[in-house]
Amino acid sequence: MWKYVKAVAIRELRIWAQRPIYFVGSLGVILFGSIFFLTFFKAGLPSKLPIGVVDYDRSSLSRNFTRQLDATQLGEVVRFDDFRTAREAMQRGEVTSVCVIPDNFSADIQAFRRPTFTFYVNGLYFVGGSLAYQDILTMINLTSGAVQKQVLTAKGVSEHDMMGRLRPVNIDVHRIGNPMTNYGVYLNNLLLPGLLQMMIILVTIYAFGTELKYSTSRYLMETAGGSILHAVSGKLLVYTLYFTAIGLSMILLLYSWLGYPLAGSIWNMFLDMFLMILACESVALTIVGLIPVCRFAISIGALYSVLGFSLAGFTLPVEAMLPFLQGISTIFPLRHYYLFYVQEAMFASGFAGWYQEAIHLLLFLFLPVFILKRLENAYINMDYPKK
Repeated sequence: MWKYVKAVAIRELRIWAQRPIYFVGSLGVILFGSIFFLTFFKAGLPSKLPIGVVDYDRSSLSRNFTRQLDATQLGEVVRFDDFRTAREAMQRGEVTSVCVIPDNFSADIQAFRRPTFTFYVNGLYFVGGSLAYQDILTMINLTSGAVQKQVLTAKGVSEHDMMGRLRPVNIDVHRIGNPMTNYGVYLNNLLLPGLLQMMIILVTIYAFGTELKYSTSRYLMETAGGSILHAVSGKLLVYTLYFTAIGLSMILLLYSWLGYPLAGSIWNMFLDMFLMILACESVALTIVGLIPVCRFAISIGALYSVLGFSLAGFTLPVEAMLPFLQGISTIFPLRHYYLFYVQEAMFASGFAGWYQEAIHLLLFLFLPVFILKRLENAYINMDYPKK
């Protein structure tokens, strides 16, 4: 058996040497994606978001509010003389939000008349808009607390009683797994493995589909001694070693070189990556076995891979999705990779936390069993469209 598997693997390496698309479509795409996302999120959190301020009050309190807003890490104040100019700037995308400080703002606060503070946020820029909203709301609350503190101090209220009135509930926040609120940590831990998942599925489908496309499947079967098991094992041996090297390098890049938070063991993350690679190859082989037409199989594989990003649960919790989508999410290896990652990298729960996800990933390996005979018939008879 090993003789035929080795012969198929050597044949596959010769094909790689003749078709650079294997490297360009896998390693090239992954390198580009890694460089792009890692440099894009290098700062961790967006900073100096342009926030427009229209100050109709021009009092010491409103000027102090503007200075404090400008001093925050997230915001950078852009002053406007009137609301129309500020609105047009927001429509052009020059500012993410606009604050309007009304006339008599300071006087109304001191007279307890509750002035209306208006601000507008551009929701088209989801991250910038939501962060600007958070920054403005925080500064409004701090300004309100500062005014109340001055009033209570004038009334002779002690510091202890004053804080009890201003902040009756003390909030103790712990950001588990990402204490720096780094968007790179939040997204890159799944974007890069998700990109790898997509390339594994597409390249594997292409590798098996082109045997039919270029009418070389019978030569493959001859090299494999007439056994589809030898043919599949020999081809997958090359791709498994290749993608495993890329995947393990990705784990080292994230958790060793870049120092992304990892509460558990990096060896367990290696296992998570390896199981995901095997699961993705099994899915790809199943797709090309069910649809032995290269272009159709690649289209299905691309759709499947993209849906894996949406249903993995790292942007929108799967528990908040419709019940049927929660069930569908289990058919994507990236979903189980993510749950394994949460248990190991965030909670360091070890085997007890992620063994179920490891079993789920291993179950994917049984999928090709049901299509091997169909793929063998397709390779021998070559009775499927080539174009």
